[in-house]
Amino acid sequence: MTTAREALVGRLKKYDRLVEVGVGRRPDVAEALAERGCAVTATDVVKRSVSDEVGFVVDDVTEPDPGIYSDADCVYGLNLPPELHRPAWDVAREFDADFLFTTLGGDQPQVPVQRETLPEGETLFVAMEGVPGDRRG
Repeated sequence: MTTAREALVGRLKKYDRLVEVGVGRRPDVAEALAERGCAVTATDVVKRSVSDEVGFVVDDVTEPDPGIYSDADCVYGLNLPPELHRPAWDVAREFDADFLFTTLGGDQPQVPVQRETLPEGETLFVAMEGVPGDRRG
């Protein structure tokens, strides 16, 4: 049986260059993507430990360094708190990257999304343009 983590990696591995927002103490998805040949940069507001295959940069997505995101195909966040949904989506849109994320428990997405069901009851949110609530519509 596939786990939520395996499903996430399977979904994200189609991207060549990814940026994980708010990696925290759980770099396992970023590391699995790097093992599959993806270029992954993990970010957080404080220094975090990641494997040598994953790049790491201290960055606050609410005041992002554009150079981190400019070449990304996908910006993603795992267990991303609601207050970071809009800033992460904004930076992804600025550089024409997809934005995918999961939340903690009952947190609802703060940007327009499509939902994808993952194993173990997890939901992957895929930010969408041109739907109700999209300020750029």
